[in-house]
Amino acid sequence: MLAKKLCVTRSAVNAWELGISVPSTALLIELSKLFHVSSDHILGIDSTATLDISGLDQEEIQILHNLIRYFKSKKE
Repeated sequence: MLAKKLCVTRSAVNAWELGISVPSTALLIELSKLFHVSSDHILGIDSTATLDISGLDQEEIQILHNLIRYFKSKKE
């Protein structure tokens, strides 16, 4: 499915997964958009995760904040 979305062969995607080759800059940008992550994250430079909360109301945002605090406290 990923290969179809990016108009590349399945073997190209497989080569990326195996570390045999890397996507072009243009495909890296498309992957970033598709997975809603930064190109730095895809490249392994930045492991900081982000969450798009646009479109959520204040109550929903507060619920997410509470969940994040809960899971962080479980790790401590």
